[in-house]
Amino acid sequence: MINTHRPSVDVTHTTLSVLFIALLVAGTFWVLQPFLTSILWATVVCVATWPLLLRLERLLGHRRGLAVAIMTAAILLVVFVPVTLALVTIVKNAPHMADEIRSVQTLTLPGPPRVLERIPIAGARLAARWRHFAALGPDDRAAIVLPYAQTALQWFAGKAGGLGAMLLQFLLTAIVAAVLFAKGEVAREGVLRFATRLGGQEGHNVAIHAAATIRSVVLGVVGTALLQTAIGGFGLFIAGVPGAALLTAVMLFLCLAQLGPALVLAPAVAWMYWSGTSGLATTLLVISVIAATIDNFVRPFLIKRGADLPLILIFAGVIGGLIAFGIVGLFIGPVVLTVAHTLLSKWVSAEARSEMAH
Repeated sequence: MINTHRPSVDVTHTTLSVLFIALLVAGTFWVLQPFLTSILWATVVCVATWPLLLRLERLLGHRRGLAVAIMTAAILLVVFVPVTLALVTIVKNAPHMADEIRSVQTLTLPGPPRVLERIPIAGARLAARWRHFAALGPDDRAAIVLPYAQTALQWFAGKAGGLGAMLLQFLLTAIVAAVLFAKGEVAREGVLRFATRLGGQEGHNVAIHAAATIRSVVLGVVGTALLQTAIGGFGLFIAGVPGAALLTAVMLFLCLAQLGPALVLAPAVAWMYWSGTSGLATTLLVISVIAATIDNFVRPFLIKRGADLPLILIFAGVIGGLIAFGIVGLFIGPVVLTVAHTLLSKWVSAEARSEMAH
């Protein structure tokens, strides 16, 4: 006689176990919440620069501690020091910005440059607006400009209160990155074991794809941003634009945020033309066009070198992640889409093989 009796399920035990796990996860998230941004940034930095750390370690005679110290110092020099200098400069000059803005009343604006009128579609309309603004009296001109300038100053003032927290986040990122650099193999094996436990060999492969995606996005986005900033900053310096160093720092942030260098270079070109230095202004205009358009060629090339992934997937993840999560979403978005794409592709392939077998 077959025993059809099924073992009873302890519903209370199962419910309490699930509740305890949920509370444990929530408590862990609550404790780590102040550090999540730093942990995410440090993870992105370490995954992207891990091959560089290994190469540096070999050059230093396999001394991991010295290699970690050099990499951490490089992160501080590349990120912490420039950002600190840029923010200190903005805060230091904020009280004088209002006086500089009011000087717009005394400016004598020349007519629009001829090159502006030659721009297809919008050139004639932009030139007409330029002439209209130049023909206004000082009071009318100030009435148009000052409300926007005051709004910008209020925004800067509001952000100034968060500068200390921002710098603290950068410092925490460097500290967490140093820990991950020192214990990178342990962290890697832990992530791979967890992924394998969840999805077997496919989970392992997905984790490898995620790391490759982070490297490709960092190489494409950051590499392109540095190149655009270098070209734009070179143009600002040779044109003699005041505050070129500060503008270059701002341009780097805009390029990293996928807004491009034009938001800095276009006003600089217009200011150069208004100042009457047409030769230098035209030179800066040519350099600005190169800096603003070179990303269309460089970014896809660098991304394809980092990982063989569909570009539409990377770009959708970059833009969508930026909108959803802010700047850190530049790297989270592509990883999420890549993992989803890999799992879906494997599932569809498995279904197709199963149907063919039947």
